[in-house]
Amino acid sequence: MKKPKLLIVEDDEDIQLSMKWALAQDYEIFLAGNREQALELFQREEPPLVTLDLGLPPHPNSNVEGFRTLSELLAENLFAKIVIITGQEDKENAIKAIGQGASDFFCKPVVMSEVKLVLQRTLNVFQLEQENRELQERASQKAHDDLLGTSPQIQDVFATIDRVSTTEVPVLIMGESGTGKELIAKSIHRRSIRKDGPFIAINCAAIPENLLESELFGHEKGSFTGAHMQRKGRIESAHKGTLFLDEIGEIPPSLQVKLLRFLQEHTIERVGGRKEVAVDVRILAATNQDLHKAIEENRFREDLFYRLAVVAIAVPPLRERLGDTALLATIFLNRYAAEQKKKITGFTPQGMQAIEGYAWPGNVRELENRIKRAVIMARKTKITPEDLQLGTDKVSFQGVRLREARENLEREMILQALAKTRNNLSKAADELGISRPTLYELMEKLGIERS
Repeated sequence: MKKPKLLIVEDDEDIQLSMKWALAQDYEIFLAGNREQALELFQREEPPLVTLDLGLPPHPNSNVEGFRTLSELLAENLFAKIVIITGQEDKENAIKAIGQGASDFFCKPVVMSEVKLVLQRTLNVFQLEQENRELQERASQKAHDDLLGTSPQIQDVFATIDRVSTTEVPVLIMGESGTGKELIAKSIHRRSIRKDGPFIAINCAAIPENLLESELFGHEKGSFTGAHMQRKGRIESAHKGTLFLDEIGEIPPSLQVKLLRFLQEHTIERVGGRKEVAVDVRILAATNQDLHKAIEENRFREDLFYRLAVVAIAVPPLRERLGDTALLATIFLNRYAAEQKKKITGFTPQGMQAIEGYAWPGNVRELENRIKRAVIMARKTKITPEDLQLGTDKVSFQGVRLREARENLEREMILQALAKTRNNLSKAADELGISRPTLYELMEKLGIERS
């Protein structure tokens, strides 16, 4: 069996050699006498274990260089285990180092039996954590296709998917933009008895109202200008399969009546046609709107809602999925680093802190896009907040006048609202609590283009 690697960072050659000879039977040993050597060996060999003396040259009587080394090693690999070597009189700094990411410490004079015990225990923790990360990733990917996560909140969604997949009932998937509603619909389809049939998706908000009826129900030749031939609609194309109606809340009232009739009778009439066509299809729908509010405002039919929401799945936003943000960020980083053939090994502590501290208004889609961009743009082996474009407000506003700071904040909030609502200006204005004309004025003033 291959020995685990151990990097010993120690400027005292006698201690270096005694540790090397005592531990060489159990570990592949690498020796460094200063911070530069330690960082070079750490980057090249990627050892899971490091012992680090805080008193390093050029200031061996101070702990400044030791703490700097600790920070740079953890910036290279946040999951590595670093054990501090300290004198009896310097335990406070050893405890401080643990607070900054070190795993354990032992005191000089070095007692090899204690060192071996501490290192073995620390290695066991490293191996268990590594296995757990790998198992989480494999389990997430295998269990529900491209749906990822281990939080209780998303596990409840996975459990609901498993229960409804074997049924034929309509399902309404509710959640903010970017939470993975279409992925959930595809997962239900792949587990259903219709898995060998087509999966047809249509975004009801992306098609002009005057064309949506023809897209859904099809049309007969000559039914309107430009209808040169008979054409099947999306409903008919999904025969023996699944139809996914994304942004169902955007369907106009006139089409809501026609869709309700189809759900009741399982037949359609093409635009311009008089013949009823029987269609065997399962309906899945999704929305980022509050349909109960839409019903109260007479924008959505209550009877259609209950036809679609025989089972309702509420998808939690990323900010409410405890622990999933770091896991997803790591998975996306590994995926895109391999795709781009770049040697990026992880995030700096500050990078991961920025990821976990950000609200992610665009949810998983925004996280994935930012990680992909960061991998492409990164110049080092670790992703920083700057690579992610997630700098802190304190840094962003240094040296900036009040007016500029206010404009920067307004611009960021508008861009986030537009990302969350997929550039739907009316929804973005509601999200920001302003009128649509006010949003237009602000976008023009701040140089934000309408897309």
